[in-house]
Amino acid sequence: MHNKTITELAKSLRTKEISSVELTQHYLTRIKQYSELNSYISVTERQALAAAKIADEQLQKTDAPLLTGIPIAQKDIFCTEGIKTSCGSKMLDNFIAPYNATVVEKFNQSGAVMLGKLNMDEFAMGSSNETSFYGTVKNPWDNNTVAGGSSGGSAAAVAARLAVATTGTDTGGSIRQPASFCGITGLKPTYGRVSRYGMIAYASSLDQGGVMTRSAEDAAILLQTMAGFDEKDSTSAQEVVPNYSENINQSLKGLKIGLPKEFFSEDLEADIAATILNAVEEYKKLGAEVKEVSMPMLKYAIPAYYVIASAECSANLSRLDGVRYGHRCENPKNLDDLYTRSRGEAFGAEVKRRILMGTYALSAGYYDAYYIKAQKIRRLISEDFKRTLTEVDVLMGPVAPSTAFGIGEKTNDPIQMYLADIYTIAINLAGLPAMSVPAGFVENKPVGLQIIGNYFKEAQLLNVANQYQKVTDWHKKTPEGF
Repeated sequence: MHNKTITELAKSLRTKEISSVELTQHYLTRIKQYSELNSYISVTERQALAAAKIADEQLQKTDAPLLTGIPIAQKDIFCTEGIKTSCGSKMLDNFIAPYNATVVEKFNQSGAVMLGKLNMDEFAMGSSNETSFYGTVKNPWDNNTVAGGSSGGSAAAVAARLAVATTGTDTGGSIRQPASFCGITGLKPTYGRVSRYGMIAYASSLDQGGVMTRSAEDAAILLQTMAGFDEKDSTSAQEVVPNYSENINQSLKGLKIGLPKEFFSEDLEADIAATILNAVEEYKKLGAEVKEVSMPMLKYAIPAYYVIASAECSANLSRLDGVRYGHRCENPKNLDDLYTRSRGEAFGAEVKRRILMGTYALSAGYYDAYYIKAQKIRRLISEDFKRTLTEVDVLMGPVAPSTAFGIGEKTNDPIQMYLADIYTIAINLAGLPAMSVPAGFVENKPVGLQIIGNYFKEAQLLNVANQYQKVTDWHKKTPEGF
């Protein structure tokens, strides 16, 4: 049952082969059975079963949406009314959201059943899900390795079949990298395609909600529900949302694929490079044309990203001061003591590090030297992508320079941790859509192929991914024991 796609499950629900209550209970049982993965922060069993019962009633009608009765789970960065929304932090361990994020509201309206809230790096700051206040998420393929971050809980839940599909957010690779590490399909849409209202901000000009599924076909269904303009979000794009599922069966003959030579540098492990190039060969068989391209500004992406992201997180997290909501220290002596101890006690080391970096970059005397310069580099990176995407239809390359690394392997070396996102962060700086698609294994660990498209061309990306998945079965592989 848990190996079926959304379309297959929707058919089973409508033919009464199974009820949504039975399906939801099946997943709730699996979540308890594999709790050692630590993929969930909160399991909303009572609410899920109540929603499933309502879904079964809705399924009696012929116009019930496709997702009606399908069990999904939300990354714990999306506000959920009456349910804890922690962002993986002690700071918000006691925060019960008073409203739903737009993404959550859209899934509720579609009839989907929410199983719970998924584990994540604290305030989405991390590449391994080791900064979470609730502990590290384990990779279902190898429990001694990380699931990736920040959406590690979302990726692990899909890989281990603890939810049919999940939501994630991507600020610098936080959907694509864990999707690659866990062998699933992850899509980061164009900035502005999915509403950020009710999605707790890390870096407002970079954050974007997206989907994590087993296949491109399932990703198309989920994105159809999530995408669209939202008047509550000033950065939401007023772009028409196409029917993604109708556009995933187009021929790839004549598709122009660009391989950025900067992606195949000495930083990339040889076995991963070979796996990616093997995937590209499959595209050639499907009729695609491949050429090498160059984007020289990509080498500046990491320093530019960490200045901009840290500056924005410094501003966004300043609201968490122990006064209005969130953690509050006991018996503060005065206002200064309240601020200092509340934030000192509740924020983890990585969050503190990025707040300090961002505050420094925004301070008098350094703003022009760091923040403004980083924004100028960001513009040059965007122009690199725009120029290259006039020559080719999509870009392809690795998602990460390695497969999933060991738990604790990089926690004492922040620079090495930051380099885990070397191939993903430039896409966020440019605001482009990108996917991670399972493309093989290296030493029994999944490897993801990254596909980058032009602005608001998610339909094309999904089609490119789906055609590959029709001729390969990497996305169907399941971790042993699950």
